[in-house]
Formats: sequence, structure tokens, C-alpha cells
Amino acid sequence: MLSLARRLTLRPCVYRVNAAYWSSSAPSPLERFNVAVTKVEKLPEEPSNDVKLKLYALYKQATAGKCSTSKPGVFDLVGRAKWDAWNSLGDMPKEKAQDEYSSLVDKLAGVSTSASGASPDVASAVGSSSSTSGGDLACSLEDNGFVIRFNRPNKKNSITLDMYEAMVKHLKEAAERPDVHYIVLTGTGDFFSSGNDLGNFMNRLKTGLPPEVLAKDAADLVRKYVAAFINFPKPAVALVNGPSIGVSCTVLGLFDFIYASDKAFFHTPFTLLGLNPEGCSSYTFPRAMGVARANRLLMLNEQLSAQEAKACGFVTDVFPHATFHEETKKILQRLSKLPPKSLQYSKALIRDPIWADLHKANDKECDRLTERFVSAEAMQAVMNFFKDKGKL
Repeated sequence: MLSLARRLTLRPCVYRVNAAYWSSSAPSPLERFNVAVTKVEKLPEEPSNDVKLKLYALYKQATAGKCSTSKPGVFDLVGRAKWDAWNSLGDMPKEKAQDEYSSLVDKLAGVSTSASGASPDVASAVGSSSSTSGGDLACSLEDNGFVIRFNRPNKKNSITLDMYEAMVKHLKEAAERPDVHYIVLTGTGDFFSSGNDLGNFMNRLKTGLPPEVLAKDAADLVRKYVAAFINFPKPAVALVNGPSIGVSCTVLGLFDFIYASDKAFFHTPFTLLGLNPEGCSSYTFPRAMGVARANRLLMLNEQLSAQEAKACGFVTDVFPHATFHEETKKILQRLSKLPPKSLQYSKALIRDPIWADLHKANDKECDRLTERFVSAEAMQAVMNFFKDKGKL
């Protein structure tokens, strides 16, 4: 991945604040922004390139306003990436850009800036959180359960590269914490998750690295993500509140309990994108729902309704959407009262005979993905997707 110079975001000048602002009981967006600018140099970890681009874009929008410069030439890959990031903010007001820049820096610095932004429905399922963090992958601790939420409702909870990395860290934390007895994965809003954010692909192309290198990096990230679910030692519960697509669907085969809203459906359109099954679905789906139905999902891109998923044994139970969170809350409360070690040892006994096979399937799928990501079929499918969406 291209190493963008820290000068993209780390050495801007600080705007002076009029003394009148200090009379306010709460800091203004500009005040917070100026403080955030000074914090960037002192972040505990250097941000990823994607985050650097976001910081750069927000800084430019906060100080100069809407992008009005010419797009750099085709061979200026870094310049084009910076320009695209800034231009994507459109007419965002300076004050909003200042606020978003400040919030992002606070997040990177490990400062809690707000509640998690949980939807009322999800909040009702997990109860009042005793520990909460926000972001695109929001977490909370309730009734000894570590709740992880896909939290990009405006993007149908699509998964970014940063979210892949964050999920691995959250699962490691949940596995090691003695106060966590199980995990819950759900989504904010109408979607469980729409799968990969295909913008990941386009952003990576802008780095200028060879496609083969980008493909291997992407496949290795998927491998690591899926392995974290395979290795997770405690009960894993999925509350599928809406459509589950792509990798968000395939990893469900690694969960111990799956509860779905009757509005949910399951979709794995891999061959439409010139790709192949992932998330161990080539192994788990035929065993959970039968070979014939698995082939329809994984090869013919057919959708599986919540009721069909229950009938074939893929999900544990289905509840009406209106009462979904009330019903699942009861289940989580019941689970929280069971002896944690007994649950963990029971899972280990069930998982142990197939543990090596799951890792083998994950490796084979990701090895094939490395080739598929740079295939002509996949490249054309992604280009067609963005053309259909009017993004090219």
C-alpha cells in the first residue's frame, strides 16, 4: 500500500480563534478543529492511508471550502487520490468539516466523543450498554455479551478495510476478557450488512501498487478476518436485523446461533462479480443447508429468505420484524445466565473435529481470491457496478 507522507495531514497551520468564541460554554467547531490539528502530530499510531486521505480532505474542506482546483494528471496518483478525497465532500460546510475532522482525530487518539449511535431497535435488543464505543464498527458490553454492530446505515453497513482490521481486534479483545461470555454481531438500521464496500477496490487502485500486490493484500486481509471467527472460543450470536450480503453472510456459517428478522434475506453474489465463495462458505454452506441449496446461493447468486434459511437449518430461528429485538433480548438474557466455561468447553468439543478443515477451506478460498481479484471477469464486473451506480 502506498505510504502517503505525513505532510498530507500532519503539518497544517492552526487558524486563530477570535476571543469572542471563548465566551461560549461549549467549544465551537473551529475551536475543536484547532485543538485537533495540534493533536494529529501526537497520535499513538500513524493512521492508515485511507484515514490520512480522509483527514486531508476534511482539513482542506474545513479551511478552504469546496474543492475548486483542477484534477491532477493521470500519472500523479497521490495527487489524484488527494483530489478525489477532497472533491468527494462536495458542498459540505466548513463548520461540519471542522467538526468531523475533530471527531475523527479524537477517535484516533482514543477519546470518547459521543454515544455509539445505536438505533433504538438494536439498543432495545442489547439493553443499556455499560460500555460503549462508536465508529463504523460500534461496540458495547451488556449482560456479559460483547456486542459488535456494523454502524454505517447510510452505506447499508458495507464493510471497509478499516472495519476488517477493527473486527479482528474486537474479537481478540472479547476472547481475552473474562467479563465477556459471548459475542453478538448485528447491524444498525435496515441492513445487517451489504458486504464489501466496493469503494475499497477503487481506492486501492489509486495507490499505484501492482494489481497482484493489491490482490494478495486484500485476500490476506479476508483470510485474517475469517480466521478470527474460526478461532473465536466463546459462543457467537448473530442478530440478522436485515439483508445479509457477501462476506457478512458467508461468515455466519461460523456462528453458533443465528436469529433473523423476517425481513432479512441472505445473498452471496460472488459469480456476478467474477469472484468465488469466501468466509468458509464453500465448506459450511453445503453442510448447513445441503449441497443443492448451497450451489444455488454460491454459484447461481440466488437469495435465501429468512424463512427458507430456517427451514434448511441455516438459521436458528426467525422472528417478526416488529418483535425481533424484544425476542432476541430474551434469548441473550437467557444466554448470559448460563455458566460461561461450560458454554466455552461445549463449543470447543463441537468445533474441534472441523477446526482444521475450516482453516483449510479459508486458505483455499483466499488463495483463489488472490487470482480472482485481478481477473478480467472481476475487473469488468466492478467497473460495470460503478457505471450502473453512476460513479464513473
